[in-house]
Amino acid sequence: MKIKDTTINYIQYGNIQGKDVLLLHGWGQNIEMMKPIGDALAKKFKITILDLPGFGASEEPKFAWTLNDYSEMLETFVDQLKISKPIVIGHSFGGRLAINFSSNNVIEKLVLFGSPIKPEKSSESLKVKTLKSLKKLPGMNNIAEKMKKYIGSRDYKAASTIMRQVLVNTVNKDLTEYAQKIEEPTLLVWGDYDEEASIENAHILEQVMPDAGLVILPGTHYAYLENLNQVINILNKFL
Repeated sequence: MKIKDTTINYIQYGNIQGKDVLLLHGWGQNIEMMKPIGDALAKKFKITILDLPGFGASEEPKFAWTLNDYSEMLETFVDQLKISKPIVIGHSFGGRLAINFSSNNVIEKLVLFGSPIKPEKSSESLKVKTLKSLKKLPGMNNIAEKMKKYIGSRDYKAASTIMRQVLVNTVNKDLTEYAQKIEEPTLLVWGDYDEEASIENAHILEQVMPDAGLVILPGTHYAYLENLNQVINILNKFL
């Protein structure tokens, strides 16, 4: 699919009669990082996962997009696929996009995994620990290997000139006002050792959003994968 002069790679699968679930991955990641969630929900829901522009098999934007540009892309994306009132699930950067998108569009429910609403300083040592912990999880070793080239200070250093500016454009934006506009039921899932999106962000979201509940799990920025079975059980009840 081509949107805003950019080719978008995506997959759709699952129960074609079920409600739509839209999954949005984090910075430097791709479809594979959200597929464990999609696979677990596929019996009941119709799953759509995309490589956000600049990542995976999707093209880079032709100019340095802002978060609003990504949100506009997503609006066109769901419109072209005739996705109506989706359940939106986002991790990290994908969660930030989910907040922006959901503040201006009709959704069914929102799920945010470690999604910072304020700028955060990253921890190299934490990211190394994250890789190690992911490798220990069943089926996660291959995903951890794919993440190597993105994790750490390389987020910025390995990016192209355009994507470096995209990173600057998106991570420095305070999304508090956007979150306040989201009235749909929202589930917040956070790791208690998340230094990429500190637990303070989770508490702020819980306070400012009209209908949000917080679940804190043991783990890092990838607590949704580190506690996958528990997260799936929580999602099944929430959705």
